[in-house]
This record gives sequence, C-alpha cells and structure tokens, in this order.
Amino acid sequence: MGKTSFLRLKGSKNLRHRLLLSTLVSTPVLIEDIHADETWPGLRPHEVSFLRLLEKICDDCVVEINETGTKLKYKPGIVMGGKHIHDCGVSRSTGYFLEPLIVLGLFGKTPLSIKLKGITNDSKDPSVDTFRSTTLPMLKHFGVPSEGLELRIESRGAPPHGGGEVFLSVPTIQDSLAAVTLTDMGMVKRIRGVTFSTRVSSQFENTMIHAARGIFNRLLPDVHIFTDHKAGPQAGKSRGYGISLVAETTTGCLISADNAISYARGDEDGEIDEEEKKMLMPPGDVGEQIASVLLGEIAQGGVVDSTHQGLLFLLCALCAPDVSKVRVGKLSPHGIESLRNIREFLGFEFVLKEDPETGTVVAKCVGCGLKNLARKVS
Repeated sequence: MGKTSFLRLKGSKNLRHRLLLSTLVSTPVLIEDIHADETWPGLRPHEVSFLRLLEKICDDCVVEINETGTKLKYKPGIVMGGKHIHDCGVSRSTGYFLEPLIVLGLFGKTPLSIKLKGITNDSKDPSVDTFRSTTLPMLKHFGVPSEGLELRIESRGAPPHGGGEVFLSVPTIQDSLAAVTLTDMGMVKRIRGVTFSTRVSSQFENTMIHAARGIFNRLLPDVHIFTDHKAGPQAGKSRGYGISLVAETTTGCLISADNAISYARGDEDGEIDEEEKKMLMPPGDVGEQIASVLLGEIAQGGVVDSTHQGLLFLLCALCAPDVSKVRVGKLSPHGIESLRNIREFLGFEFVLKEDPETGTVVAKCVGCGLKNLARKVS
C-alpha cells in the first residue's frame, strides 16, 4: 500500500460541503485551522455529528481529529446506504444533514433509509417542509426516480430542545445523473405552503396564513396554505411556530422560502445575542415577512431560490459528461462557496454569464460523469 496523499485545506468554511465532495470523488482531505481564531476553537458539535453520520453510512471511512479539534483528517470510504438512525443533536437542525444525505444516497450501494432525530424547523437551515416540497422534486429534473424518494415528518422539534423525528429514504441511481437545461423560470401559477406550531395555540397558524394570503391574494387566486398543529409527543420538547411557502411556475420550477420562530438556543457560553431576541416576532409579522421574502426570490428570476443554488450547481457538476445550463438569480454566498469547492475537488469551473436584461446569471458546465460504482460492484 502506498502512502495516502491528502488534499490540504484550511478553515471551517463550508466544511459539510467539502466532506460531501471528498466522499463522492474519494479524495482524502486534511483540513487545518478549524475555528482556530475563535473563543472556543475546534469542530462544533454539529460538525462532529456529521462526521459520525458519514461513518455510519460509509464503509471503511477513517476520521482522525487532533486534541484541540482544529485539525481533521478524513479518508472517505464506499457509500453503503442501508437502514440507520442518527441523533443530530440540537446545535443545528436536521436540514443541515438532509442536503448531503440526499446526494450521497443516490450514489450508494443500496437504497438509503434513515431516521433523523433533533430539530426539524429553525431559522438557520431550510426546514423539513422545504425539503419535502422543493428539494426532492428538484431531483426529478436530473433523472432521479420518484419511486423510493420520500421524506416523512413523524414529529416536530423546535429549538432549543428539539425532539423531532423525520424519516428519509433515497433510491440509488442506475448509472449517472442526467444533464439538464433549466433556463426558463416561467410565470408563477400557484402558491402552496404549510404552517406548523408546537406547544403553542393553533390560532398562531391561522394568523400567519391570514397575513401571508393578504399579500398573495392581490397577485394570484390559487393560494393554499395548510396547517400542521402538533400536540403531545409529536410536538417535541420546545415551543415554536413557523411557515414554509413554495411557488410553482408554468415550467415546473419551484421557488421556496421558510422561517421558524422559537426561543433562542443561545451560543456556546449560554448567552443569547440580539439577533436571536429579535427573532421572537408575532405570527402576523412572520406571515407577512415570509410572503415578502418569497416574492423577492421570485423577482430574482432564477429557476431555484438562493438556498438551493449550491445543490443545483453540485448536481450539474456530477451529471453525465454533457452540457448543463441553468439560470439563477443573484449568486448567494453558499452558491459561490459551492462553485469554489467544485473547482477544488472536481477540477473544472462553471462558465458564468450575466444577462443584463433580467439581472440573472446563466451558468454552464460539462458534468464530470460521476457513476454509481458502488452499485455496479454489488
């Protein structure tokens, strides 16, 4: 056996995305200076939890962390899939873990079925409702079969104590993802949504719906927002409420926005910052705010919203070796970091061209043709 050569990286930025790409293309990585300049240096609890999750679903995966947690050696294994249960903790929601799991599951040896425990809705990560209504349908553009692709919410969990459970199943792909051309957003034809509330009055949901509809009904008639009030064990351990909205266009594009309100977690030393205090806004304001955010996302003119840009670029990069062409709105920080990581791990860049008329960006690339080799060997 020869000596393993590691791709050397620095900093904690986009650690999750780097580990995902490392696993997909089987490139060992050495990451240094992880949160090195902060009061509490080293890997955060959710980052350690994500590494434990990779160990569960991959075979022969090696993780080495130094004493201070500022240096990480990661040697990826083969994605096995299978049935698992994972506790995500309470420092980040299940949305943090769902995005990489969906991509890894496609390239597994067997279909992936996993139950995730923790926080289902918070203001940092996309909610489980957004994943169910927007992220999973997006995969169908790339030729992923809808059979076996499911996200089921068994119980809700809001910060700071969580207590929610979601069940994700992802099928494996036969060969590689299909290249896509998504350049026409179309016109919005309907808006769907769902509100949730845990351990608070169900009237909060009606207030959010009324406020959101007050904005949308002036623009289009087909607006339906459903309620999902949880009580008892299904309501988790903390009080919270929120709303997730999705706009469907005439060309089949889905644009989403969501928000969740709960009592602040506080940071590592238990203090609550001013931003989190402001997040305790009344339900009427939440409905209005998220309706305005969704209209802002639609106005950008992209085929996906800003939170899905990174995933869209990654899927295009992994496609069969053919040209993929997508139109997005203003590039989000997550989208930009994803493009940098794709260049780092896959060795090619997207061609980005701004459309001055619409203010959108057209991104083109030839996919790397990543095949599901794990499945072929079996």
